[in-house]
Amino acid sequence: MSQSTSHRRKLNVLQKLPLLIWLVVVWGALWQDFSAGNLLFGALIALGVTHAFYLPPIELSGRFNVLRAVLFMLWFMKQVTIASFHVLHWSVVKGPRIRNAVIAVPLRSPSDLLMTAVGHVLSLIPGSLVVEVDRGTATLYVHAMNAPTPESVVQVREGIQGIEARLIKVMGTKAELAALKSEQVGSPMVTHAQTLHGHSGASYGTAKETNAGEDQ
Repeated sequence: MSQSTSHRRKLNVLQKLPLLIWLVVVWGALWQDFSAGNLLFGALIALGVTHAFYLPPIELSGRFNVLRAVLFMLWFMKQVTIASFHVLHWSVVKGPRIRNAVIAVPLRSPSDLLMTAVGHVLSLIPGSLVVEVDRGTATLYVHAMNAPTPESVVQVREGIQGIEARLIKVMGTKAELAALKSEQVGSPMVTHAQTLHGHSGASYGTAKETNAGEDQ
């Protein structure tokens, strides 16, 4: 009995470890301070949160591509820089006349880890913010700046799905990676929402699209 209890405790720690590491990284990014003291404080807060509140266990894919992770980080820093200048330009040139939108973005993967990663990446890039998550259909509702036309909405949605594709290359399952490779040779993208509806929900991504900004 004691060995079984010990095994469960070890398994629980291993399940929580990726979440703890991710929470510490997010803490450092939010404070823009990756010093040892700040990360240690973030680790203590992460431990307190995971002990005080129930969180579903994270199912790992069993693969992690270090090279893809490095390339993703370089791409991410480039996007943050570009988006910062875009937001500055929109603020100065368009000001209150800018039109924003809340866009439904269905994802391919139902993985909580990937959904969380995509959401945090979006929230750290200026000009976009996740306002709601439909975990059942793996759909993010994203507030995006400067999306005045249907074409710009499609561009934003495809860009977010592109972020998911990059993260799948880093830590997605083998099945998700195989599906991604099929897309690259011409197969249509299949979201989790479409899978739930037997591939009949092709228009799901546009169903809850609404303009959030008004000309003033």
